[in-house]
Amino acid sequence: MCLIVLAWRPGHAQPLLLAANRDEFYERPSQPLAEWPDAPGLFAGRDLQAGGTWLGVGPGGRFAALTNIRAPGQTQGSRSRGELPAAFLTGSHSIEAFLHDLHEQRRHYSGFNLLLGDSQQLWHFNSLAGRARPLAEGLHGLSNADLDTPWPKLQRAKQAIGQALHAPHPDALLALLADPHQAPDEQLPQTGIGLTGERLLSSVFIASATYGTRASSALIINADGSRVLAERSFGSNGSYLGEVVVHC
Repeated sequence: MCLIVLAWRPGHAQPLLLAANRDEFYERPSQPLAEWPDAPGLFAGRDLQAGGTWLGVGPGGRFAALTNIRAPGQTQGSRSRGELPAAFLTGSHSIEAFLHDLHEQRRHYSGFNLLLGDSQQLWHFNSLAGRARPLAEGLHGLSNADLDTPWPKLQRAKQAIGQALHAPHPDALLALLADPHQAPDEQLPQTGIGLTGERLLSSVFIASATYGTRASSALIINADGSRVLAERSFGSNGSYLGEVVVHC
């Protein structure tokens, strides 16, 4: 994932509303949202190159999502970050225990943000800072920096999800993820990829010939534990490939 915005509302009838875009090279093979045949009860897209996922839900009300951290000069990890959401969703460790173990293992991975939760709690872990913390109630967002870093795309998406709270529905969450607006040059972050790259990646929805938004996901978790997860898939230059909706 390269963009996640969410409304975390403990005690509400819908404690978690989340919208997320996965940005990746189009040539990297992946599978759309589905139940994994080797992990019953796990619903997620799948990276067919490394075997992991970027966002999914699992048994026991579990939820996990991941973004990469874009930081010049960081050490490249030897293991795929996508294995982390899958490991949590298929495991039995509590969130705190999983993150405690991950603190010691994070050096094996390139920089990442990890969200782990259920209808009762939601935690964020930043691998470069080595810090895990429960999220406070409210609107939050992640791109390729730390939690709530005010990049223009993240600010736009957080504002949009705030406006969707009065009538939350997967279609409304997916719609806010389709925003192609690019930020003015003077507002762009400087993450070591050059001006052309920063411009391309400054929009909520990214489209080009080789790299862009591959999947848009909308998740609603209800207080009774039921969940709705929807995913739209895209190909080169933002071409629409299909949609999957799962009730679990």
